[in-house]
Amino acid sequence: MPNDRVFAYAFASIYPHYVKKVESKGRSVADLDEVLRWLTGYSQDGLERVIERKADLRTFFEEAPRLNPNATLIKGTVCGIRVEDIEDPLMQKIRWLDKLIDELAKGKKMEKILRSAD
Repeated sequence: MPNDRVFAYAFASIYPHYVKKVESKGRSVADLDEVLRWLTGYSQDGLERVIERKADLRTFFEEAPRLNPNATLIKGTVCGIRVEDIEDPLMQKIRWLDKLIDELAKGKKMEKILRSAD
């Protein structure tokens, strides 16, 4: 699928899928939102506003207040592709988010997901 098509997806249309994925594995929407806020720097109100106005993924990341500096510590594969090897900066951010959601759904501890400094 061409990247431009992915970038045009409304975050609001993807968010319910994230909710379903994490809730089906025993995690909460609060956990999901914490991960989203950690990665993007959005406040809870800001996150809710971006969902309400149906911003696309490009806008979601472009308007993110502050990408977490530890996001570069996100490593591993999503759909068979290593996230650290993705060259397109926007696609890499999207895949970072996918990786964090996968980790959340797999029951990883929040400290590990959020790449807390030890």
